[in-house]
This record gives sequence, C-alpha cells and structure tokens, in this order.
Amino acid sequence: MEHKAISIRPFIGAKNFEISRSFYRDLGFQEVVLGHNFSYFKTESIGFYLQDAYVKDWIDNSMIFLEVDDTDRYYNELLSLNLPQKYEGVRLTPVKVLPWGKECFLHDPSGILWHFGEFFNKG
Repeated sequence: MEHKAISIRPFIGAKNFEISRSFYRDLGFQEVVLGHNFSYFKTESIGFYLQDAYVKDWIDNSMIFLEVDDTDRYYNELLSLNLPQKYEGVRLTPVKVLPWGKECFLHDPSGILWHFGEFFNKG
C-alpha cells in the first residue's frame, strides 16, 4: 500500500482542558480552537488534537514522541519555561543518551508523557 500522507494528528485528552490549553500554548504550540472542548495545537506543519476528555487509563498510557533537531538545546528551553513550577503535576526529566540517540521527557498537567528526542542515525 502506498501512503501519500500529509500529516498524522494524534488525539490526546485533558484532565483540566483549560489548564492543558494554557500549558501547550506556553510550550510554544499555536492553538486553533475547533469547538468549546476541542482544539488543534500545531507547530510548523505538525500538530495534535486536544480534547476535553479524561479517561485515567488512557491518559496514563499516552506517550508522544516529538523529534527535535537538538535535544540539549530543546531541554534547556524547556527548563527556562519553568513549567513544573507553573503547572501542578508537570515533571521534566533531563536528557538521556541512549544507543539510538538522545531524549528528554516531559509529563503534561494530565500525565501524558512527551518524549523530545533526536536520532543519531537519521533514516
């Protein structure tokens, strides 16, 4: 099967929709409001949908990997945002070097685990 994909847009939930909206705007995503309980957050040509829906098992098992060009720089930018001080439950984990590349981790206010990383071998 040949894919001629334009984008992939995961759906994620929020324990508190308004807090999560603020968090993702602070993280640098541009919000496009699609409804009173549904938004699209984007950066450049990629993005995700945030919905006012919370199912603990779903959220606790949600992970998103965002490939970045420089994990160390990205981590330092995340650190400067002071998100753990601003949002309850947010945790930032420093960069780890692994056999395949580097990554750091950020839990959002609902508990979704974001991986921000780069691969040593592109491709």
